Amino acid sequence: MGRTGVCCCCAALRPRYKRLVDNIFPEDPKDGLVKADMEKLTFYAVSAPEKLDRIGAYLAERLSRDVVRHRYGYVLIAMEALDQLLMACHSQSIKPFVESFLQMVAKLLESGEPKLQVLGTNSFVKFANIEEDTPSYHRRYDFFVSRFSAMCHSCHSDPETRTEIRIAGIRGIQGVVRKTVNDELRATIWEPQHMDKIVPSLLFNMQKIEDIDSRIGPPSSPTGGEKEENPAVLAENCFRELLGRATYGNMNNAVRPVFAHLDHHRLWDPNEFAVSCFKIIMYSIQAQYSHHVIQETLGHLDARKRDSPRVRAGIIQVLLEAVAIAAKGSIGPTVLEVFNTLLKHLRISVDFELGERRSSTGSTSFSTSSKESDERIVQNAIIQTIGFFGSNLPDYQRSEIMMFVMGKVPVFGTSSHSLDTSHLGDLGTRRIQIMLLRSLLMVTSGYNAKTIAAALPAPFLDPLLSPSLMEDSELRQLVLEILHNLIDRHDNRAKLRGIRIIPDVSDLKIKRDKISRQDVSFMKKHGQQLYRHIYLGCKEEDNVQKNFELLYTSLALITIELANEEVVIDLIRLAIALQDIAIINEDNLPMFNRCGVMALVAAYLNFLSQMIAVPAFCQHVSKVIETRTVEAPYFLPENIFKDKRILPKSLEKHEKNLFFLTNKIAESLGGSGYSVERLSVPYVPQVTDEDRLSRRKSIVDTVSIQVDILPGNNTEDKVSNTEEITFEALKKAIDNTGLEEQEKEKRRLVIEKFQKAPFEEIAAQCETKANFLHDRLSQILELTIRPPPSPSGTMTITAGHAHYQSVPVYEMKFPDLF
Repeated sequence: MGRTGVCCCCAALRPRYKRLVDNIFPEDPKDGLVKADMEKLTFYAVSAPEKLDRIGAYLAERLSRDVVRHRYGYVLIAMEALDQLLMACHSQSIKPFVESFLQMVAKLLESGEPKLQVLGTNSFVKFANIEEDTPSYHRRYDFFVSRFSAMCHSCHSDPETRTEIRIAGIRGIQGVVRKTVNDELRATIWEPQHMDKIVPSLLFNMQKIEDIDSRIGPPSSPTGGEKEENPAVLAENCFRELLGRATYGNMNNAVRPVFAHLDHHRLWDPNEFAVSCFKIIMYSIQAQYSHHVIQETLGHLDARKRDSPRVRAGIIQVLLEAVAIAAKGSIGPTVLEVFNTLLKHLRISVDFELGERRSSTGSTSFSTSSKESDERIVQNAIIQTIGFFGSNLPDYQRSEIMMFVMGKVPVFGTSSHSLDTSHLGDLGTRRIQIMLLRSLLMVTSGYNAKTIAAALPAPFLDPLLSPSLMEDSELRQLVLEILHNLIDRHDNRAKLRGIRIIPDVSDLKIKRDKISRQDVSFMKKHGQQLYRHIYLGCKEEDNVQKNFELLYTSLALITIELANEEVVIDLIRLAIALQDIAIINEDNLPMFNRCGVMALVAAYLNFLSQMIAVPAFCQHVSKVIETRTVEAPYFLPENIFKDKRILPKSLEKHEKNLFFLTNKIAESLGGSGYSVERLSVPYVPQVTDEDRLSRRKSIVDTVSIQVDILPGNNTEDKVSNTEEITFEALKKAIDNTGLEEQEKEKRRLVIEKFQKAPFEEIAAQCETKANFLHDRLSQILELTIRPPPSPSGTMTITAGHAHYQSVPVYEMKFPDLF
């Protein structure tokens, strides 16, 4: 009888490959593989590769029999022989042998014995590391993916055995990945049914990482012992390898199971593990595919928009980490999509918060207040994400994002692209405005444009300075801070922090360049808008100390960055007008506000006088400040803005030496070559349509009247239609009731005329109007009107710039009529 239990006569009649296979098995399995006979079998297989399939089939038959009989010693010997044959043979005939080999590995993995499962896994890993000469397109690994994934979730009662099985499962998945991902023509491992098993299995083991922060960042290089003993480390490295091999077409299939796993195990709150996972993902994938991850995150945020606030905040925090990494590389076409989705969820969050508040009216339940605070967490996370993402973009993209976000701010007269806040009411609209401006503040942080026109284009500046954003003290603060970010191109803002009388401005070491032609042009076009915003900002009753500080900084930054001689004169006119606000007090401002404005003017003129370095001007400003220090300390910022301040009862009895006088300033600047003629003209802010039509109070006692000439088709009618300007006509024009309806009707008639009238008629009318305007322009500019007698009334008419098809805009001041 031989070692196989077959008589010698029968053994001699058996095929040679079977006899060689039988000889490698010793009588006692403890003796291990018979090496001499194994060498003979290997030589035979190499010499006759056509016999490999039969050798593999016979070994598989013996192994199956030994597994059933629990003869595990012989199972070990059979697998060792298979491994050696696999490593030695690389011919074309190895394909059938591999099929037999995989059948034997599958047999071991199906057994309930942990040692056999580990044995089968080790053999599969060795096979996975072999590079085949030609791929096998018909071979599939579905069973191995399922089995290795199940081993990753092992719940064996013995901890050491459980860890051993999980490590084997992870190594098996790693082997499958390495065997399949290199050739796109093979049965792909990236199909959703495979990824839905592989990725959750790896994440399940990664959750066991004790120190998450130590695993964040680019791929690490753990030691061999650590890699073998720790399933979490091994799973993470396998996960990194999987993602690193992902391409454009299969990136989404690898990322979606991550969201499903985090949802199923409720790992968004708290979200430390979720953040760790996505940092690993972003660092592992190729940079050009980062936008796939961002798009999937945005889609998942949309899908979970009805979840609890903390879950949504967790997803947004993950998005923040993703865009923070992606912004440093390629982010593809998703920039506006990121902002659009975040702004949409910002509106949804505010809607939820207000809904909770309305439903809890009359009650003070703790759960309701908790939900509101949770929504604030969502909103802050959105703002932080928008700001951080925007501030990391290149300048050319950041300017587009600034325009995009500003276009979403609900302000009067903007396009329909702004967020829909009609159902949120005034409180909800204000919340949206504040949060969008906070986002914009973060986006503009660090933005440094070469010209101020590039930083503040008209489509951005107009809504930013809209009176709609002056309804609230916090809104005004945010608008001013945004302006500071964009105007301050030399980082001087920190040196100007806090409103104060600066003894020597040169100690601040202000950085500045010569104003460029582009900046001069900007101030000619938009300077009045900036002055107007500062002027109106000083007249608001709810101003606090921070508002005055920001207004002072705005004036100082305009002086540093944008001031030439003409702008300096305008700024002095503005400062004197602000002083008049406090003295005359037509708006019935509180005493603190009046004194605050006086202190603001003192601090600014002290700064301006030292910046332009005109000795006589500096002397006048210093003299007024010294007088105030003794007689009216509440007119200085150091006293009015301290906690224990003393306010005067009135300002009517104060002497002129406490105020900055226009004639003194004109004398001092005129001697230094400044053109001071315009200083005698009081500053009056422009009045916009929004001021006319909004619900806010009248901001100035000034009316701009446009008299449209030439409405007919012949010159006689056109001349007769220019009304004589009388006192009654002016009084009628000042009454704004129905102005909005009149302007709408006028626009409708003009549009209808251009739609229906013949082209020749329109062209002839335009030519006639142009000729008439040319003839009448000089007479109109010299027009002088005597006011009606009035004991105290005054009237000033100033001709502005003429426009096509209309006579100049007249600014008429009638204090007694209002």
